Amino acid sequence: MQDKTGSGRRQRVAVLGATGSIGEQTLDVVARHPQRFEVVALSAARQVQRLAQQCAQHRPRWAVIGDDHVDALRTALAALGVAGVQVLPASTGLVDVATAPEVDTVMAAIVGAAGLGPCLAAARAGKRLLLANKEALVVGGEFFISAVRAGGAQLLPIDSEHSAIFQALPEDPSTWDERVDKIVLTASGGPFRQRDPATLGEVTPEQACAHPNWVMGRKISVDSATMMNKALEVIEARYLFGFAPERIEVVIHPQSVVHSMVQYRDRSVVAQLGTPDMRVPIAYGLGWPQRIESGAEALDWTRLGALTFEAPGPQRFPGLWLAWEALQAPPGTTAVLNAANEVAVDAFLQGRLRFDHIHRVNRATLEAYTPTPPASLDDLLALDREARAVAWQQVRRAAQ
Repeated sequence: MQDKTGSGRRQRVAVLGATGSIGEQTLDVVARHPQRFEVVALSAARQVQRLAQQCAQHRPRWAVIGDDHVDALRTALAALGVAGVQVLPASTGLVDVATAPEVDTVMAAIVGAAGLGPCLAAARAGKRLLLANKEALVVGGEFFISAVRAGGAQLLPIDSEHSAIFQALPEDPSTWDERVDKIVLTASGGPFRQRDPATLGEVTPEQACAHPNWVMGRKISVDSATMMNKALEVIEARYLFGFAPERIEVVIHPQSVVHSMVQYRDRSVVAQLGTPDMRVPIAYGLGWPQRIESGAEALDWTRLGALTFEAPGPQRFPGLWLAWEALQAPPGTTAVLNAANEVAVDAFLQGRLRFDHIHRVNRATLEAYTPTPPASLDDLLALDREARAVAWQQVRRAAQ
């Protein structure tokens, strides 16, 4: 890859999903480098007051909010004395800012399939795309990667694991297949790594969202507890790096210090280590190919202690193996898995589904719905809607 942001001027950044965990941390890193970055667009789904406060601090050109909240955001900005920010509805504004000539870099941090459209638009527009929305790859698959290639976009992973893999791989992608044996994604194991699997039906949303190492949103915290986040990351790694599924491995590493590893043909292993702070991969993506201050604490080697690794057990984390099954199934199946999981997690957080039934809904949806291979964004969105409808049927059955 070549650095396409240019030199001699600030990098103009759009943060999609600005009020979420990744968005907030992105703005923290950006604020540490006022001579390097300029925030030109921010978006949120519904957090009007928080987005208004961010606009007051960063003074973007555009603020994008869910269509039903446009007037409320304008009122909130006026109350804060913020002028000059154009408020756009999300239905059109997300794609508009993702493709605007005034935007160099798009931080794609919208959770779920809702981020697919603007991610595709940014890719086709040839932007520097910092991908924190794993669903763009899980749902979009090869269709999304083709858009990246066609647009000449610069795709940089923000997930800590995929950022680690990217940092540990050879600089020349044409040598990856020859030099690399496999890639190894690490997983913390979440809050229930040592809990008796027979008691998982009693887990509450509050318990599932209490991650031992990372500060994350509720949905991804639940995914970490089930290790469905790692299943989605296996799929993401498959499309990001082009390795066959059998060359992708997952190990549990409770300390979250080794963020992932690359094993080479000679059996040497290159790993990326750091504190469990998402500002590190965010700063790497923003600054690449240079390295910039992230605000994260440095590792204290004298206090680090032991680093341990375990195999993930299928009884406690059955959802993990759905990744390899979906990758071997017809194109579009990974999108079905993602839709089913979003529905199941939503139902769990609403108190409508037991924690240990999330996997049941995911598997039942895969068995009940075989997709037609998607050939367009409309196909992907239709597939997502249909899979969600099937998944809600499975939620109702599981709750009986």
